[in-house]
Order: sequence, then structure tokens, then C-alpha cells
Amino acid sequence: MSFTYDERIDGALPPVDREALIAALHRLSPTMEVLHEPERLRPYECDGLSAYRTVPLCVVLPETVDEVCAVLELAAKRGVPVVARGAGTGLSGGALPLEKGILLAMSKFNRILEIDASAGIARVQPGVRNLAISQAAAPYGLYYAPDPSSQIACSIGGNVAENAGGVHCLKYGLTVHNILAVDIVTIDGERMTLGAASLDSPGFDLLALFTGSEGMLGVVVEVTVKLLPKPQCQKMLMASFDDVETAGNAVARIIGAGIIPGGLEMMDNLAIRAAEDFIHAGYPVDAAAILLCELDGAASDVDEDLAHVSELLASAGAVEIRIARDEAERLRLWAGRKNAFPAVGRLAPDYYCIDGTIPRRELPGVLKGIAALSDEYGLRVANVFHAGDGNLHPLILFDANRPGELERTEALAGKILELCVAVGGSITGEHGVGREKINHMCVQFSSDEIEFFHAVKAAFDPSRLLNPGKNIPTLHRCAEFGGMHVHHGNVPFRELERF
Repeated sequence: MSFTYDERIDGALPPVDREALIAALHRLSPTMEVLHEPERLRPYECDGLSAYRTVPLCVVLPETVDEVCAVLELAAKRGVPVVARGAGTGLSGGALPLEKGILLAMSKFNRILEIDASAGIARVQPGVRNLAISQAAAPYGLYYAPDPSSQIACSIGGNVAENAGGVHCLKYGLTVHNILAVDIVTIDGERMTLGAASLDSPGFDLLALFTGSEGMLGVVVEVTVKLLPKPQCQKMLMASFDDVETAGNAVARIIGAGIIPGGLEMMDNLAIRAAEDFIHAGYPVDAAAILLCELDGAASDVDEDLAHVSELLASAGAVEIRIARDEAERLRLWAGRKNAFPAVGRLAPDYYCIDGTIPRRELPGVLKGIAALSDEYGLRVANVFHAGDGNLHPLILFDANRPGELERTEALAGKILELCVAVGGSITGEHGVGREKINHMCVQFSSDEIEFFHAVKAAFDPSRLLNPGKNIPTLHRCAEFGGMHVHHGNVPFRELERF
């Protein structure tokens, strides 16, 4: 029997015999943990985007690949949807469960299987924390480059699902650039290996296709990651500006000079004040914006680039340039940036984190546009982002207890995403689409492109049981959303001239 669901599945799924399903899951493996009591399900009702919550039908915590295969095979036979979950730190509702579905929690897959220092690779299970890989590789003088702000908690399986980046992705790339192979289990319970431990593998590059697919094509059970030598030298400077647009122009000056920093981050005044109050990193609280620029490599090259970047920043309008005196100060400056999200969370009862990407040349204009939208909607916005690669993370401050404020926040977030697309950017850079941005896929892509995405999904998951309701909208949804007024950066002039 074939089961196919519309992606707007809330309330549309056929009924499930809950007791029979739970009994069948227990029969698969007597030792596999199956949670079904209400109080044990509640912690799994959302990911990092806590504005959206759903209590799952049940939660399954497998410990072996055979158990994962058996659960998926059972789900496929019964037509029960499955949502895979890592550490639950995602920010787009990608791991939001279903009331009539299984939540497959991979947290017990937490072992580092092998570190091959001579080959510069590590084989790890999907529940291994991002930071734990670098900690395990440190005795060999190696590390894993992608470093999301949540790296202390986020899992490598979730990083693969969302194609996570981090503050050093400008120079070292996203997850897709730092993995060699993934072992996955399909919805039918079959195991496949995509990619290879070598630098290339025959056939289509399905590894790149799978990375960032948000749990819609298969469940990750093992990842082979690249390990890099620790840089010989790392130095950090912080530049302060009295104008946000001036800081944005300074970013283009650095990249235009042919210098690729290890990290190039920007924060506006609201974010600066919040982070300083939280971490005491030594940020200038009166600055309109700061740039954090880290240079790494051979000591002689770093010193030369440091002098060049300092000159560029001074000529670009920086009012103060400070070079970290030692390693402790460098780490403290980074700690302020990596804790900016929780720091901003202290400024209001709730915040909503956006993830859009734009061409670097558009940074000053987009920041001006965000400020105008903030005034229009009457909501404060703190800007924290990977300036070097144009990945914006505006944080909208709101109070969900006030009637209509969440809806106004979502509307403002949508306008910011449309602005990103209008200047030639994207609705996401590293957080994924999930449930949060599914309408704005209609803004970004044409009907033909969306149909192609559905064809890719169907090739891996014909019954559409893996993480349904996420990432790819139906054309009917797009028609209802009316999103074709913005497409491939083409919008009516009246929309752009506001900024």
C-alpha cells in the first residue's frame, strides 16, 4: 500500500493505532527505548525554534544501526511518518515532531569510531557533539573546522542535515566541504554509503545532494569527516565603527583586497551591549557596530595580513582598532560572539532568529532596510552575522504573551527574507528551511524548480514519510501564499525604493 501526504499534514494524517504501533516497536528490540508517556514526550516537542511545538506520538531511541533499519522498515510498512532528531539545537523547526508520527532520536549514537591522523579523517556516529570531534583530534594536532555557535551541544548528524557553518566557514567552508562520506538508512530500512573516504568517488555526487536535505531523504548513522591541522598562528583584531553601514562597507574592502580571514563577524550596538553584559568580553558598548576579524596560518603571513587589514579598516572608517594581546583575550572576544544569541535573549521575553544570505556588496543597503523594517513593525532587531560570507542572523525581540506580537514578528521575518532574495541572496545560509521558511521557498524558487525538488524527494522517499511538512512546499501552498511577487531577485521597484 502506498501512502502519500500533502506537506501541510497537521490534522490531515490518517489515524494511527498508537498502542499497536508502540507494541510493535517494543517487539523490534526488547532493549530499545520507546517513550510514550506524556511527561516523557514533552521535552521533544520542539527544537531550538520554540515558537512551534508539537508533542510526538512516541519517541524511539535506538542504539544500533539494525534498530534504526527495523524502525524505518516498520514505519514504511504501516505508513507512519518519521522525523529524525539530533541534539535539538536547530533553529528552523526542522526537527519538529508530528502528533501522528515517530520521533527517531539519535542521541545514543554518540561514539567516535575512529581517528586516522595520517589520513586526516575521523569516523563518528551522528550523535557526537561537534566540539567533541575537535577535542578528540586535539592530541594529534588536528581539528574539525565547522564551528556553529551551538558547537558545544549540536550533533554532527544535525550539522549534516542542515549543512551547518559557523564563524570560520568563510575560509574553511560549511559542513558539505568538510565531510567525505555518510552512511544513511533509507525509509525502507536499507543502508547506503554516500561518498567515500577518498577525495573522490564514482557516480553522481549524492553526498552533496544529501547534505542539507534536513532529514527528508534518509537517516544518518555514520559520518566520515575531514580533520585539518591546527593553524600555526591565530590572531584576532576588533574594529569599532560609529555607523553600521560603514562597517558593512569595510567588509567588502577586506575581501576585495584578496584577504580571506579565518573568521569575519559583525555585531550591531544592540547585540554588542547584550553580549558585553553577558560575557564581559571587552566590547566597546558605545560603538554602532564592531567587526571581529581573525587571521590564521603561518606566523609571518598572519603578521603581514594583520597589518594590511588594520590599514584597510582604518581607511574604511574604523574609529578604533584593537588587536587581542594574547590567546585568552582572543578566546574572550570569540566567546562574546558565540554567546550573542543567548545574550540577546536576556533583552526580551522571546526572540526570533532569522537566517538569510546576501551578496557582500549588498550588506550596507540590507542593514539599512532591516532598520527601516524594524521601525515599521515596531520591533527591535539585533544584528549578529557572518559578515565575510554575507550570512545574516537578525534577532527580532518580541513578547509572545502579547496578542498578535508573534504574528507581527513572523511577518517582519518574512519581509527580511524577501529583502535578501530581492538583492540576489537566499532565504537561508545554514539554519535550513524546516517548517519556519517553507512559505518563502515560494519566494525563492519557481514552480518548475519546486517540482524538481519534489522529484528528488520521491526518488529517495516515494511515500513521503521522512520528515513530511518541511522544506519543500506544494505549488498549491505557493499559490495561496502569493509568493511569486518576488522571484530570483526581481521585485517591483516600489518595494525596493522604500529602503
